[in-house]
Amino acid sequence: MTIVAPGLVPLAALRFTGTDLRRPECVLCAANGDVYAADWRGGVMRIAPDGTQQLALGRHPDGGPLQPNGIALASDGTFLVAHLGAEAGGVYRLGPLGAVTPVLTEIDGKALPPTNYVVEDAAGRLWITVSTWLSPRARGYRADVADGFVVLVDRRGARVVADGLGYTNELAIDPSGRWLWVNETFGRRLARFAIRDDGTLGPRQTVTTFGAGFFPDGLAFDAEGHAWVVSIVSNRILRVAPDGTQMPVLEDADAAHVDWVESAFLSGTMGRPHLDRAAGQVLRNISSIAFGGPSLRTAYLGCLLDHRLPTFDAPIAGYPPTHWCRQARIFR
Repeated sequence: MTIVAPGLVPLAALRFTGTDLRRPECVLCAANGDVYAADWRGGVMRIAPDGTQQLALGRHPDGGPLQPNGIALASDGTFLVAHLGAEAGGVYRLGPLGAVTPVLTEIDGKALPPTNYVVEDAAGRLWITVSTWLSPRARGYRADVADGFVVLVDRRGARVVADGLGYTNELAIDPSGRWLWVNETFGRRLARFAIRDDGTLGPRQTVTTFGAGFFPDGLAFDAEGHAWVVSIVSNRILRVAPDGTQMPVLEDADAAHVDWVESAFLSGTMGRPHLDRAAGQVLRNISSIAFGGPSLRTAYLGCLLDHRLPTFDAPIAGYPPTHWCRQARIFR
């Protein structure tokens, strides 16, 4: 692993967009300038280019609110929501007027546990991550737990295409369309899998591993095919080249806080309190990244503990995601 330091984005250069957001863990951007954030009240918040906001909410079929972790703007203008319930998960479709329909709630005859992330690719296939089978999920915050998996949903149905992963988090298909990249948060690894024509995956290849205080969560590609990886806890972003070279982009880490979490992680005692406290000067546990703006040169950051989205000018343009030119149809 080689670490190259081109210089960090200064914290003073950060801007913020959005107000009164609730756990905006996942953020998406579209070509028309809209920014979308998962909202823990049970849906998706739209932030328009002029700053106005619209919140689309839906109810889980059991009567409670959706608890969106990952969100995806589907080709039909609806949103796919990875439901991170206390016990149950699944992927649901949030449509106009708050209509909620199940997309996938079980795999191999077993109910899906809390579900982390979902992406719809250019072929209309869904890629879904589940971090762990353990309940509560905090039991999976360990280096020696590797029961995360990836589900593919296509015309053949739903099936597990990769498992044995160390707390599967965000995934993305790289600009070539030939590789599925996956963050393993507590495996502290960025992995990739070759995508075969039938949707099956080749063996896992480790692109890079991460050191103390780095817990990979969010993932997006830039126009040069490099992956931008966001770490919870330490508020760090690394740009990772295809050969695994790491280049620091942003950091707002409190050393004492990171040491506290790192000690708990190494001793196998890490739990929710280690994720539910913010210790950065400015950032409050960033978790995801999306490129937006007219030239894809603005980086937007999702976060676990703030009520707004940090942004900064990216030194390199992002690669347009599959949903880039799609229009959301669920907002009045």
